[in-house]
Parts: sequence; structure tokens; C-alpha cells
Amino acid sequence: HKDAYQAILDGVKGGAKEKRLAAQFIPKFFKHFPELADSAINAQLDLCEDEDVSIRRQAIKELPQFATGDNLPRVADILTQLLQSDDSAEFNLVNNALLSIFKMDAKGTLGGLFSQILQGEDIVRERAIKFLSTKLKTLPEEVLTKEVEEFILTESKKVLEDVTGEEFVLFMKILSGLKSLQTVSGRQQLVELVAEQADLEQTFNPTDPDCVDRLLQCTRQAVPLFSKNVHSTKFVTYFCEHVLPNLGSLTTPVEGVDIQLEVLKLLAEMSSFCGDMEKLESNLKKLFDKLLEYMPLPPEEAENGENASSEEPKLQFSYVECLLYSFHQLGRKLPDFLTAKLNAEKLKDFKIRLQYFARGLQVYIRQLRLALQGKTGEALKTEENKIKVVALKITNNINVLIKDLFHIPPSYKSTVTLSWKPVQKADASQKRTSEDTTSSSPPKKASAGPKRDARQIYNPPSGKYSSNLGSFSYEQRGGFRGGRGRGWGGRGNRSRGRIY
Repeated sequence: HKDAYQAILDGVKGGAKEKRLAAQFIPKFFKHFPELADSAINAQLDLCEDEDVSIRRQAIKELPQFATGDNLPRVADILTQLLQSDDSAEFNLVNNALLSIFKMDAKGTLGGLFSQILQGEDIVRERAIKFLSTKLKTLPEEVLTKEVEEFILTESKKVLEDVTGEEFVLFMKILSGLKSLQTVSGRQQLVELVAEQADLEQTFNPTDPDCVDRLLQCTRQAVPLFSKNVHSTKFVTYFCEHVLPNLGSLTTPVEGVDIQLEVLKLLAEMSSFCGDMEKLESNLKKLFDKLLEYMPLPPEEAENGENASSEEPKLQFSYVECLLYSFHQLGRKLPDFLTAKLNAEKLKDFKIRLQYFARGLQVYIRQLRLALQGKTGEALKTEENKIKVVALKITNNINVLIKDLFHIPPSYKSTVTLSWKPVQKADASQKRTSEDTTSSSPPKKASAGPKRDARQIYNPPSGKYSSNLGSFSYEQRGGFRGGRGRGWGGRGNRSRGRIY
């Protein structure tokens, strides 16, 4: 029968009818002629590249039948290359074929996928990574065994040596979805991977958009991994030592983004999970100095009691919420920082600034509450009211934190939920407390100072909160478009063309 099978293989050189028959019969009798295995696979490949789309589809659909024993990684490699198809029906057939051989031998299939990710053409690499990021999570547990997950981690580490920002985000999605990495030690491993990618040993260049983007992309991937057992210390230290002092010089290629606010939000989110820090006092000082920049002194009065300067200082609530929260979190680790580490003059200056800010807050809070009073449901969903709701959260948070710092000695006990984070249901009692405290009058200390009508002094600047609200997802804004070859991983030349 060998001759008969050879005749079927030769059918791939015939007309459309012969090719259609060959596409069905080559896989059907493949297992009976192991000595013709190579010729059979090559013949089927020719059909997978035929000009007639219906022949191509038939040939692709049958490819999993060739995935036996040693042939499986090769078939996986071929299918991975076929992911570059722009015909949607064909592309779906390739996806289904890959999933079916995954269930036969996950490790062998991954071998084919990763070999193309590491050496294939850019379009194949891109689609293979996307396949892993969307399809892995759909596979049953008996397919994704511990051994298979370890293989994914090992191979991913090789790929991560040279990736674009977008690819890195997808690999973090793949890895953080693995069951074996859901443990504390697994998350710790992922944080180390991110830290390596962020290159925290390197000098930070605030004027290089790629350098800034890389740090923010990586930090954004690390934030969800931090917990009371998986610490953010390395990242918080880096932000305090290298990023905060250069906050004003940061540049980004992403338009319309308040890059300084994004940095401060990330620092605030990480500060809750910071462990023991080596240079705590020095970093707390850097944080304190940056906070002072956004906490103005009251404007001086002229002799006639009028405001000597023509303008009131602008109160940057979004920035202050982040900085004050971070200072409050790290301050818990060195509670005598304000009283023992600062000289009396500095502390007095800080209290004056807090007091001035607290008075401004009260006016804003009253105005915002008045504006939102009686509004429910649909009325709160308008863009303007959404902004006011977040603004109220920000001002309430700052108010609670300022009250803590006004205690003698300063206290670090209050907890607030950052304005862009969802409120935890378990914190209902805390939320009530926070609302109670914010609705009362400002701390007694804050009542001292210039005896003027606060309402005249604080005229809220228009559009104060409008551009900086809500959570921000870097990768959705273009992130590292045109990535490899720019700052993050200029990958070398790889072989091109069919390498089945």
C-alpha cells in the first residue's frame, strides 16, 4: 500500500480536486506509513499554503492528526507560524488546532510556540504571545500541571531578556495567571522579575521618555502583586531616592498625561506595603521636602489687611493626597520624624502650611457638598458631578490625614482609601468614622492665623480636578508603541521566512 499512499502524496501537485482529496487522505492514513512521515508532513504543509482558501482551511483543520510522538513540537511550530494568517476563518482553525494539540501534550505544544516567540518573525511572535495570553487561562487544570507551569516560567524568562513594553505587560498577564505563582513565594518571584525588568540598579534618567515609561510600566505591573507579605520596599526606595527629586523633569511620549501625578499615585499605592527600609529617615526627608513644595505658606498681608500678593496660591489637592498618604504610611515606621528629626523652626513652618491647607479644605468640602446635595442616581453620573464626587473623596482624605498630623505627638493611626481606589466593603465602620471626622470643624490648631473670611480667600480654581481623575492604565495609552528597537529591548535580527 506504500505506493498508493505515495500516489496520494503526489496529489498535492495535481489540480484542485486532487488536492482536496489529498488534504483529507494524507492525515487519515498517516499513522500507517511512519517511513513516509516527513514527506507526508511536507505535502500537507504545501496544502496549508495553497492559493485556494478552501484547500488551505481543509489542510490546516487536519494538521493535529500529524501531532504524534516526536512530530508534535514540529506541528506546534508550524501552527504557530500559521497564526500570521489574515483570513479570520483560517486563523480560528489554527487557534482550534493549537488548542487540540495542547490537550495531547502541553509541553510539546509550548515548545513550538516559544521557539517561534524567540526566533520567528515579528507578526508570528506577536500573535503567539497573544495566543498564550488569551488561551492559557481557558485550559483545564489537568493540562496545566505544575511541570507545565514551570516550563512556561522558564521559557518566559528567556523571552523577558528582550521584550517591548507591550510584550512585557502580556507576559506578566500570562505568568500572574499561573496557579503555581498565586502563592506568596510565587508573587515574590514575579516581583523580582519585574524589578529586574525595571532595572532598578541603573541610574534614572528623568528626561529620557523610554526610561520613564519603562519604570512606570514595570511598577504598574508590580503594584497588584504587593501585599503585607510581599513588600514594595525596593520600588518605594527607588522612587524616593531617584524619582521624587527629579519629579519636575519627567518626560513621557504619551500625550495628555500628567506624568508627575501618575508617579505620585504609584508611590502612594506602594507605600502601604513597604517593609523595613535601610535609609528610612533620609527617604522620609525627601518625601517631606516634596510635600512642602505643594503645601504653600499663607500669602502675606499688606498693612491695610489686604492680600499683598495678587494671587492666592493654587492648592494641588490630587498631588497632596498622594504625597501626604505616602508620608503618613512611611511615617508610621519612624513616628518621631516630625518631632525629633526636624528642628523646631521646620516643624512650626510645616504646621502653618498644614493649617492654611486645612482651612482651604473646609471651604472646598463645604462647596462640594453643597453642589452635590440631594443629587442621586443619574444626576451623579454627569461628567461634572463625577469630578465633584472624586474631588470630595480627595479633600476628605487629606482632611483626615492632616488631623492625624496635628495630634501632639503626630499620629499615624487613621486609614483612608485613596480616592481612585474602590472603597473596601469591610471598611464600612472606618468609612463612617472618616465621614464623621471630615464633616466636623477643622482641628482647633487650624483656627489660628489670619482673621479673614475664608470664603473670600479661597476661590476654587476652575477645572482643578478635571484632567487628573480616575485610575490610569498605561498600556491603554499607547505605552511603548514601536517598542523593540527603542529604549526597551532592541531585539537583534532574527531569521526570516519559513523555517518549518
